[in-house]
Amino acid sequence: MTAITPSRRRALRMGPALAALLLTAGLGGCALINTFHAEVASFGNWAAERKPGSYRFERLPSQATQPETQKSLEDAAAQALVRAGFVPAAEGSEPDVVVQIGAKVSRQVRSPWDDPLWGSLTLGTRVGGQYPRLGWGVVAPWGQVEYEREVALLIRDRKSGEALYETRARSNGGTTGGTSVLQGMFLASLAEFPKVQNEPHNVAVTLP
Repeated sequence: MTAITPSRRRALRMGPALAALLLTAGLGGCALINTFHAEVASFGNWAAERKPGSYRFERLPSQATQPETQKSLEDAAAQALVRAGFVPAAEGSEPDVVVQIGAKVSRQVRSPWDDPLWGSLTLGTRVGGQYPRLGWGVVAPWGQVEYEREVALLIRDRKSGEALYETRARSNGGTTGGTSVLQGMFLASLAEFPKVQNEPHNVAVTLP
């Protein structure tokens, strides 16, 4: 007869449903870690019969003054374009579309006084709370630094110059973010292409 280990005994007490959930979470840990969420809104009128074609990045004059920074953004956006069905235009050939991209990061300090319940002494976690606590629900008076990150991508027809598809993605975090964050935001921005949804909504993608 197989002995029941302490861990197995605890799992049995949890019930089969919870035990199965814990097992699934353990096996899928890597997938959860590689999932990125962003708030996305898209605009335009991409024709249903039009297929994604070749593309080339187009830089604004101000972006051309910072080639290294812009190249990093383009590298982050390239995989999202490929996933959406686009391919880089061959050297010396004219692309079907031109793509303009941009990104910005805003630093904000969330004051505890923004929350009307900042001084609450209720024991436990307050729903929707965003600020660090000291002991019995007292919020740290120095606030919390948060970064709002946003990327934008615009696809134009090369011949006519018509704007075909515009999309934006936004996320918040405790850091400015790195390459993986930029990749995730561009992936989220084009995850639903060519569907258009003006209302900002949550999109989850798997990072490479």
